[in-house]
Amino acid sequence: MACAPESQACSGAPAPQQSRSTPLSVAAEKIPRHHARCSPPRKTRFVTPFSHTIHRPLLALVLALSPLAAPASDESRHPEPATAAVTKVLVRAQRHMVAAAHPLAAQAGLAVLRQGGSAVDAGIAMQLVLNLVEPQSSGIGGGGFLLHWQAADRRLSVIDGRETAPAAAREDRFVPEGRALPFRAAMNSGLSVGTPGLLRALEMAHRQHGRLPWAALFAPAVALAEEGFAVSPRLHALIAATPALAEQPSAAAYFLDGEGRPWPVGHRLRNPALAEVLRRVAAGGADAFYRGDIADDIVAAVRAHPRPGDLAAADLAGYRALQRPPLCGNYRGYRLCGPPPPTSGPLAVLQMLGMLEPQPMARLAPDSVQAVHYFAEAGRLAYADRERYVADPDFVAVPVAGLLAADYLATRAALISPRRSMGRALPGLPAGAQMAPGEDATAAQPSTSHLVAVDGEGNALSMTTTIEAAFGSKIFVRGFLLNNQLTDFSLLPRDAEGRPIANRVQPGKRPRSAMAPMVVFRGEQPYLLIGSPGGSAIINYVAKTLVGVLDWGLDVQQAIALPNMGSRNRQTELEHGSALVPLADGLRSLGHTVNVGDQPSGLHGILIDESGLSGGADPRREGVALGD
Repeated sequence: MACAPESQACSGAPAPQQSRSTPLSVAAEKIPRHHARCSPPRKTRFVTPFSHTIHRPLLALVLALSPLAAPASDESRHPEPATAAVTKVLVRAQRHMVAAAHPLAAQAGLAVLRQGGSAVDAGIAMQLVLNLVEPQSSGIGGGGFLLHWQAADRRLSVIDGRETAPAAAREDRFVPEGRALPFRAAMNSGLSVGTPGLLRALEMAHRQHGRLPWAALFAPAVALAEEGFAVSPRLHALIAATPALAEQPSAAAYFLDGEGRPWPVGHRLRNPALAEVLRRVAAGGADAFYRGDIADDIVAAVRAHPRPGDLAAADLAGYRALQRPPLCGNYRGYRLCGPPPPTSGPLAVLQMLGMLEPQPMARLAPDSVQAVHYFAEAGRLAYADRERYVADPDFVAVPVAGLLAADYLATRAALISPRRSMGRALPGLPAGAQMAPGEDATAAQPSTSHLVAVDGEGNALSMTTTIEAAFGSKIFVRGFLLNNQLTDFSLLPRDAEGRPIANRVQPGKRPRSAMAPMVVFRGEQPYLLIGSPGGSAIINYVAKTLVGVLDWGLDVQQAIALPNMGSRNRQTELEHGSALVPLADGLRSLGHTVNVGDQPSGLHGILIDESGLSGGADPRREGVALGD
């Protein structure tokens, strides 16, 4: 079982000497050995009547937890709001740990680790369960970014499983008759569906770092899909808030009852169609998804939509996950790493921290006007650069080195006044910018999921996955949802001055993302794994948590629970109901336009220090950290 949670804060980060940001590297990182603290896997006997095609010991362990899958409940009770906060406390462990966005997913990951599985094995099992129990956020119909630390050879690697635009895609796909489609019309359509990348990414990760058989990792999700799981308050509330599901017959038949109402909280929801898909992928690898009748059904569903898309069987058959070098930089003596473009997340986070390093963040209270002011101003500058320059590097020359150069960040930081907000920031002109692309103002939706894992050998995984908006395109095929990831491209291919936008649609291109799975190193050791869902606000959520740990000395749970704040180069955003709301007038006196609203992050993190492992889960969602 999980170790007992503790309410006491861990010691927090030390105060290493401060250093100015140095140019940040995109070279493959090789960092000295992480000395694992572990004990041999427990030996447990299991008995199960289920098929031999699924790993028996792991399936039995999952079934031992099955009373949690569909507890008795009053199905008529009202759900909690989707963003209702629940107090969560720091969880400690010594041997291995996971954190994920749903208890059943975390239990599956812990079961894998107890069977001697690797961090990647645990991540795969958790992701497959999340596809079932948190379908609004991620799944095999979408994509993601995976960051992995291999302790034995001290190597950090990135796998890019981002979706791609179909080969038939044109840059004006969202601009019929010269006018952009309304965003929701573009999102809820076949036009929005990109080639899913998640299973190819997971398969690549397993080939490189897996320890248990591939098929064994599907056992928890298959068992839960067949036996059923309890509809959670969050899932119920999000179904109720998404009327577009009713417009898609397959989705409506699964998510709604015979009266067209969302299934009530506690209803046992079964998904035999997904179980069958997962069994086939477990037996045949990702090819079972990307070729053959499953792929044909995906293409047919996209093309049958009233606003059809152009995804083809050749797009699925030809999809490849990519290995990319991590993007790394320094902040206050720590080394911070994440995936490079086409995600803008770690790049923007590192820019923000580089601009915050000269500011007195460590001396400011987290709930002070000045702390929010500095954080929001750094965000304005980073988001301005993001919207101008970041896109798929295989199509656009992204000036990454210039955006992270110490002299450039110092120049940008000098624009931050302690007494007055700059309002709307303009993008800078970093070294290496080869063109003046138009500004992209595409909206982003707060969905997605993040999970973390550390195994008994010190290997670590930080992975963010998504289908983009809540319930993606709403197109439901064989028990899973398809993404609407192509609306992460700019809907307009050119700006008002006729300049091409870097993040415009092009065939085979990967849309820009804000996903920011990150690993922080303290000296030779991985120190913190962190990431979040939340659309373009992911950047602010992750940066806030990093400041909480590295500047304010909070433990990972305290830092995750800090009120969300920041600016995406528009209004300054404060989390509704938080301790920051009373700061609104003070911020307005500095020239901020303030918006108070929900900030539904889903941060999950693990901190590794001398006392062992400590995990945190976002109180705004239903996730948990578990470990031994």
